[in-house]
Amino acid sequence: MQSLKRWLIPLIVPVALVAAWHVGVRVSGTRLIPLPQDVGIMLYDLAFGGIYDDAFSGTLHIHLWKSVQRVYGGFFAAALVGIPLGLMVGRIPFVRNLIDPTLQILRPVPVTAWLPLSMIFFGLGPNAAIFLVFLGAFYPIVLNTTFGVRSVDNKLFEAASMLGCTGGSLFRQVVLPAATPSIFNGLRLGHGFSWILIVVGEMTGVPQGLGAVIMDGRTLSRTDLVISGMIVIGIAGFVTDRLIVALNNRLLRWSPQHNV
Repeated sequence: MQSLKRWLIPLIVPVALVAAWHVGVRVSGTRLIPLPQDVGIMLYDLAFGGIYDDAFSGTLHIHLWKSVQRVYGGFFAAALVGIPLGLMVGRIPFVRNLIDPTLQILRPVPVTAWLPLSMIFFGLGPNAAIFLVFLGAFYPIVLNTTFGVRSVDNKLFEAASMLGCTGGSLFRQVVLPAATPSIFNGLRLGHGFSWILIVVGEMTGVPQGLGAVIMDGRTLSRTDLVISGMIVIGIAGFVTDRLIVALNNRLLRWSPQHNV
């Protein structure tokens, strides 16, 4: 019974939203927004083809794979740069004084404002999209990592020093484990922003990708195609977020914050 509740409760809000969507379209009589079943048909055709037989039929796997490559190209690059930088900013005062003011100046700049520059730097194509995803994921990762390091209780350092733990071993055995919950929070936030920004990134002239599908749907006034792209991005982001949560829970079984 508990297992059934665990699966049914999260479905309540999505089902209610779909029902409200259906009723709203029926009551308003608008033709600008498709009915849920029309979007379902579009999703099926996008995945398997055989209904509309147009340029989008049966191409979902191509667009999804292209977007996954760009999302995780930018996300992993942000993690590789952001985590070590956050560890240094949080632990070394000189690095913090050197880098943190610049980070705080650049952080409020919207990623969309970088769109023209990304096209100048990298040209039209996937590299500009990866760069924009990198920017969106970078700041949550580096800031949460810095916060995690700076939040380590001084009593832990004192206890470790009494046990003869110094230098690199102090960092590996005290700082990094204590900061890991915050690092994972940053990774989850950065991962979410990566999927959000793939649509902006794929406005840079790429022919394939879920963002490109949404932009084509807007250009062709095919709202069902736009919503289908949105749904696929949401599902892909949710599934991959669950993988990060599973990794978090496995690695942080010792932490009271592990079960998220």
